[in-house]
Amino acid sequence: MDTHIVSSFDSSEFTHLTRTLSKSTVIGLDAEWKPVRSQRSTFPTVTLLQLACQIGDDSAGWDESVVFLLDLSSLPLPSIWGLIKDVLVSPDILKLGFKFKQDLIYLSSTFRAQGGNPGFDQVEPYMDITNIYKFLQHKQGKKISKDTKSLSAICEEILGLHLSKELQCSDWSHRPLTEEQIRYAAKDAHCLLGIFKIFQAKVIKEGPLCNHVNEQHQSNVSLGLKGILEMPDCENKLVGRKFCNALDIVQATASSEECERIARGVEVIRKTKPMDESLWKIVRKYGEKLFLRVSDRNPKASRRKGKRRSSVAVCEEKQLENYGDWQGPPPWDISLGGDGCPKFLCDVMVEGLAKHLRCVGVDAAVPHSRKPEPRELIDQAYKEKRVLLTRDAKLLRHQYLIKNQIYRVNNLLKNEQLLEVIEAFQLKISEDQLMSRCTKCNGRFIQKPLTVEEAIEAAKGFQKIPNCLFDKNLEFWQCMDCNQLYWEINASMTVMPNPSKCQGTQYHNAVQKFIDVCQLKE
Repeated sequence: MDTHIVSSFDSSEFTHLTRTLSKSTVIGLDAEWKPVRSQRSTFPTVTLLQLACQIGDDSAGWDESVVFLLDLSSLPLPSIWGLIKDVLVSPDILKLGFKFKQDLIYLSSTFRAQGGNPGFDQVEPYMDITNIYKFLQHKQGKKISKDTKSLSAICEEILGLHLSKELQCSDWSHRPLTEEQIRYAAKDAHCLLGIFKIFQAKVIKEGPLCNHVNEQHQSNVSLGLKGILEMPDCENKLVGRKFCNALDIVQATASSEECERIARGVEVIRKTKPMDESLWKIVRKYGEKLFLRVSDRNPKASRRKGKRRSSVAVCEEKQLENYGDWQGPPPWDISLGGDGCPKFLCDVMVEGLAKHLRCVGVDAAVPHSRKPEPRELIDQAYKEKRVLLTRDAKLLRHQYLIKNQIYRVNNLLKNEQLLEVIEAFQLKISEDQLMSRCTKCNGRFIQKPLTVEEAIEAAKGFQKIPNCLFDKNLEFWQCMDCNQLYWEINASMTVMPNPSKCQGTQYHNAVQKFIDVCQLKE
């Protein structure tokens, strides 16, 4: 994934952006802003706009796309308003989003507040990933749930990729952005292209569906423009459907480019590469028009505004704040019948912290299921004598069920979270503990190292060992729980994510990283 940060109007990255947009046919949209913790009379200010651009025709792989991160806190918004406006309404670019209407409202408000009048009021043609997911579920014969799945859940189910949402609520107004924030923002927009690619392949494979679109539009041409616009909207309540139908008529009666622009109802400078036929058929059939009403320009007043909060509610809030501070002995304390070894359970909001704790030798488990109920988390923590780590304030309401077994993590970044937990629970971390647990499953390593022959036998049908390791005098180690193999190269132990490359510094670099993070040399 090729990622570029655009923070200057006259930079090479901005030039690259404009050239890429002229060749893009599908773009994934997303936006980030600093979370607002209290009721406000204005919308949050968008500080980052992500554009994941698919270049070329259908044969281009989504993993070959380019992602641009537009730093709206640095760029002069009035100067780039026209460029963004053209992208959002260009008929030759399909825009993808995940519940993008809220992002569009905040984005429009941000541009209006900084001189980019009149903001943005529509995105077209547009497709929402939630609708694409429901289509794929229907084609697989699965029951479509009324509840909308998160983008993370959809991405894992469709693409088999895990999309961590830990940094969603981080401070996106702070500069410079961290490497973790950059990767998160790029992946959030990039995955939209991957999901659409699977949807597109499914539709193209079903040839009769595209033929049906052609037949339907040919019949619409004979109805006349007025007839199309007066058709009952029983089949599809999206404005984009009637829009595309009306456009077919105009295109059938006028071939000039100017007539097309008039028919589309927008002043668009055609700088982009036209869609190919298969993509255009998909847009005709499934494309939507996302638009904002006048009422969307102002924040909706809270119904609770003006009501006095009861003393009970105020007291409850103070109690929740206090629960974030660790109090009393942990469940593993010897005085409570524990074994003295720290044990944690990290919920989905701090799952990255679990791997960091494992890297410093601390027992850190994750929930048994991907979307556990609060009671499930509490039961697991109680039975395994673990402290539940979370950033979910709602879980703190269950504190009365397991005394001294829930801790709310305050920091957003994994390194800072690790230091916070070490300090809060006064954990003793030593250099010989580093990388002593399996980062994949939290298991311990078999104490006796394996020979090359034993490792090859253990890896059969499970894990591939690079051929370049066979002629080296190496020691292999195996996790006792998941059987993952690790090996040492030049006095460094590592598990290789890419069998084609034999790099021996991965383990050494990881150890040095946590020595620095935990300040073990001081």
